[in-house]
Amino acid sequence: MHVVLLEPEIPPNTGNVARLCAATRSTLHLIEPFGFQLTDRDLKRAGMDYWQHVIWQRWPSWTAFRESLPAGAKLWFIESDGPSNYIEATFDRDDYLVFGRETKGLPSLLLEQNRDAWLNIPMQNPEARSLNLSNCVAIVLFEALRQTGFGGATTPGVRPAAGGGQ
Repeated sequence: MHVVLLEPEIPPNTGNVARLCAATRSTLHLIEPFGFQLTDRDLKRAGMDYWQHVIWQRWPSWTAFRESLPAGAKLWFIESDGPSNYIEATFDRDDYLVFGRETKGLPSLLLEQNRDAWLNIPMQNPEARSLNLSNCVAIVLFEALRQTGFGGATTPGVRPAAGGGQ
């Protein structure tokens, strides 16, 4: 599975997504410009010691990323107001899950051009503005992994975080 962050702005969110990608063996694609430096202390802290396990690629632009994709690559665009719920999508192992900037989301033109692949995550409270980016990635990624058999995961369950916590 591939996770794509288009112009991420907040270092801890990107670090958390990197950690998630390491744990799930998903490839992370980071598309510039970023709202931070890749050397940012908060980015590194959020990813902790997982960065060495992340398969990731840095792209200078959406165009460069898009031109690199193999023929037939399936991209899913996750953004509020999408015409379909993410749970209704049928994912394949090599799909790309595309998420936008924390403050502005994905560009409306990109969404309109890909309306059949524009997915939303439903929220129960209309007064809640949005969900955290890294939470959105986790929600959709785990549904995609569930549908595809978790890619041969070898460790059942979730281990508690270091330091306990129940």
